[in-house]
Amino acid sequence: MDRPAKLLSVGALTLDTILRVDTLPAHQGKFIASDGVQIASGMATSAACAAHRLGAEVSLWASAGDDPVGDQLIAGIEAEGVDCTHVRRVSGARSALASILVDAHGERIIVPFYDSKAQADPDALPVADLSAFDAVLADVRWPGAAALALKAARAAGRPAILDADTAPLAVLEQLLPLASHIVASEPAVRIICGQALDLETACADLASRTDAFVAVTAGASGTWWSDRASRGIRHVDAPRIKAVDTLAAGDVFHGAFAVGLAEAMPAEQALRFASAAAALKCLRFGGRLGAPNRAETLAMVAATWPGQA
Repeated sequence: MDRPAKLLSVGALTLDTILRVDTLPAHQGKFIASDGVQIASGMATSAACAAHRLGAEVSLWASAGDDPVGDQLIAGIEAEGVDCTHVRRVSGARSALASILVDAHGERIIVPFYDSKAQADPDALPVADLSAFDAVLADVRWPGAAALALKAARAAGRPAILDADTAPLAVLEQLLPLASHIVASEPAVRIICGQALDLETACADLASRTDAFVAVTAGASGTWWSDRASRGIRHVDAPRIKAVDTLAAGDVFHGAFAVGLAEAMPAEQALRFASAAAALKCLRFGGRLGAPNRAETLAMVAATWPGQA
C-alpha cells in the first residue's frame, strides 16, 4: 500500500480516571494511589489512537454529551491525530466516564458509566459511503452504531471487524452475524459459548456459528484463531513480557489488527502484529498512552517471531 491505511473506529469514548495501587481492593475503605492520569479513552477510541500511532489515518465515530467533558474528550483525541469530525454530540446528555484501578501486576478493575441518552441508536451512518475506508472496526459499547457500520462495511467489500468484549448476550448475538472478522476476548467467548469450554474448543464453537474470521484473545496465553483453509484452530503465542498495566491492551490489539487487515496482511501476520503491539502497551502505565509506534511494534515482531514477520 503506497498510502496510509484509512480506518473508521466505532464505539466507546470515555473520560478515564486511571489510578495505580499496590493491590486491588477486596473490601471497602480508602486507598492511596501511587500514580494517576485522566485521559480520553474507551475501547474504540483507544483502538483508534493505537492505529494512528501505527501509521493509519483514523476517524472516530462515537457519541458524547454536549457537556464540558465532551469538549475535553474531543480535544484530547484530536491532539492524538484522530479525526473526530464524526463524533456525535447529544444535547442534554452526559459524556461517558470510567474509574479504573490498576495494581502492581498490571491487572485492573474498570467501572464505566454510559448515559443511555448519549448511547441512543443513531439514525444513519455519519458518511454515505464507507468504501473510502480500508477497514471498519466496531466495539460493543454503542450497538446501534456498530450494527450500521458493520453492515455497510461488508456491503462495501471492506473488513468489518467486531471487537467482541463483555456485553449482554443479546448485544453479542445482534452483532456477531454482521462482522466479517470477529476478535473476541475470553470473557466474551465464555458469554457466547459457555464457561466450561477450553479456549481452543470455544474458538472452534464460535467459528461454527458464523462465516466470519474468528479469533479469541487470552492475554499472556496468546490468541487462538480459526484457519478455515485447513479447517483447524491455530495459535499465536503472546510475546513474553512482565506486565505493568494491561489496561487498553485489548483495544491496542484490535487497532493493530485492523491496521494489518487494512494493509492486506495475511491473518496470522496481522495477529502477530497485533500481539506485539498489545504486549508493548502492557509495559507502560496509563492505558492507551502506552500504545507503541510502528517501528517498536515491528521490532517486537522480529524479535518474537524471527523470519516470520
